[in-house]
Amino acid sequence: QVQLEESGGGLVQAGGSLRLACAASGLTFSRNAMGWFRQAPGKKREFVAGIGWNGANIYYADSVKGRFTISRDNAKNTVFLQMNSLKPEDTAVYSCAGDGAFWRSYSTTSAYTRAMYYWGKGTLVTVSS
Repeated sequence: QVQLEESGGGLVQAGGSLRLACAASGLTFSRNAMGWFRQAPGKKREFVAGIGWNGANIYYADSVKGRFTISRDNAKNTVFLQMNSLKPEDTAVYSCAGDGAFWRSYSTTSAYTRAMYYWGKGTLVTVSS
């Protein structure tokens, strides 16, 4: 059974930083592309960042480019999202997701969104102004 468990969310002031982690179990993590998504209150879920199976082909949504960094540690089956210069509009539930296929990487928002098969429950990030 595949499980993705996010951690690291919380309350932070605008301009601050948080580091999210997603621990994966039950899948061959090193073979799967991974992604971070978020859903703000009253809005649809949106893509935030994605990383290919080998750590290459990193892709970001325009709204977070230059502020967020996605990375992965295959030895620990964990994917990270470093979030800097946080804004109130970054407030959302952040979820990680895993590709249903192996050995893939993607370069568009829609491709990452279509590929994600496994989902975590999410962690809440609240940015105060």
